[in-house]
Amino acid sequence: MALSLADLLALPALKLRSAGSATGTVTDPIEWVAVTELANPQPFLSGGELVLTTGVRQLTAAAQRSFVRQVKRSGAVGIGFGTGLGHDNVPQPLVAEANRWGVPVVEVPYDTPFIAIGKLVADARSADHYAKLERLLAQHQVLAQALLSGGGLQALLSKLAGMVRTDVVLTQFGSEVLRSSPGSPVEKDSWTPVGLATGKRDASTLWLRAPSEDAAIVDYAKGLISVELNSLAQRRQAARQLAGQVLQDVIRGSLSAPDAAARLQSVQINPTEKNIVLLVQPTETHFRTLSTLALAPVLQGGVAAVLSKDDQHELVIVVPATGADAGQLGLALSKHMAEVGIASPVGIGGAYAHANGLRWSYFEAREATTRGQPVNAPERLSLTSLLLASEDVPMTDMAAEALQPLLRFDAAHGSDLVATLEMYLQLNGSVAAVAEALTLHRNTVRYRLTQISDLTGYDPAVTADRVQLWLALAVRRLSRPS
Repeated sequence: MALSLADLLALPALKLRSAGSATGTVTDPIEWVAVTELANPQPFLSGGELVLTTGVRQLTAAAQRSFVRQVKRSGAVGIGFGTGLGHDNVPQPLVAEANRWGVPVVEVPYDTPFIAIGKLVADARSADHYAKLERLLAQHQVLAQALLSGGGLQALLSKLAGMVRTDVVLTQFGSEVLRSSPGSPVEKDSWTPVGLATGKRDASTLWLRAPSEDAAIVDYAKGLISVELNSLAQRRQAARQLAGQVLQDVIRGSLSAPDAAARLQSVQINPTEKNIVLLVQPTETHFRTLSTLALAPVLQGGVAAVLSKDDQHELVIVVPATGADAGQLGLALSKHMAEVGIASPVGIGGAYAHANGLRWSYFEAREATTRGQPVNAPERLSLTSLLLASEDVPMTDMAAEALQPLLRFDAAHGSDLVATLEMYLQLNGSVAAVAEALTLHRNTVRYRLTQISDLTGYDPAVTADRVQLWLALAVRRLSRPS
């Protein structure tokens, strides 16, 4: 370890003798030995030095006192005054001023070269640095082993806490994820934050309760944690893509009941229990974020999956219904997405068992997202969801058959028959309300309704036909290409 002035005084070979009464910094570690004959060495000192001089420039009492004051201001630990050259003894004015300012002074006899003192201090500091380096390398191995031996981040945080002698907590988006040991929550005024290089995807921070020790090992731990968090994000993405492939087959209805059950179990979804679906339809940019985003506040034993077809994307979360509050989970997901700048609405499906029940919950959640609220609860026994989830009703084909003539006519003539139909059905068949909403004359609305009837064969004024058109529009809105 680094030597102090007391350690040097205790070495008989140096023959040093204390010349003053000040002892305040006698046990402070000596950072370096500075040999100087300057009248004012302060500009060349950085603090912690033992200043050695023979006093050839301090020939008057005023100069000797000034020299002591400059050494004091520099933060040096003491003065070593060499005798036998310019001075036979340590000058009394220098000793008196040093006692006044609390600067320890030692006499260095003529036969003790300054270089011998400098070499001892340098060797001690070198040995201290080497010991710290060895300890740091050993700590590196301990942290890496804790991470790689199966303990993961929890084991790493526990080891790190022991090394820095304080509590350690890992947070993501301000929410606590892991901690080294049970304790009080993080309070910013008494904890030190250490940023981690994971970006917005995790927004992770390592917190150390103040005071802490050994910042060097914290820097290494920070790198290990960042690498592990990025690795976890890649594993999450792979697992969600695999779960998405299974869910796509289940939703499509192309699997037999036993096959669907087996496939769901392979991605940790229990089809015999009631499950709830939470669904988000993000943009392309946001989908990349959601595919790897940590969803710990939402999952609670559930499974996240990503579904992608052409330019349409979905994040689907399947959560066991037992003990789950779907509304609270939806709010947690919406809040979690808002923290990374995603404002897509969350749709919630009902709680149903088996593969077909999961399909129904999925379509309920998809329909719920169309209502546009931040969190949208399902409409129970939704006719549209029921028909979409049915394996035996070709709803997409039926919708296309009903609406295709209108879509072709709109494309060819720049008309708004589909928009007019949607508004007419939303406003419960009120021509006056549609005219006001679309800023049209009522006769124009009636003419368009006649065109719709002629092109499709369905009369929007007839209840049975109106239901058919309403279902077709709902399916068109909800359906995706197979």
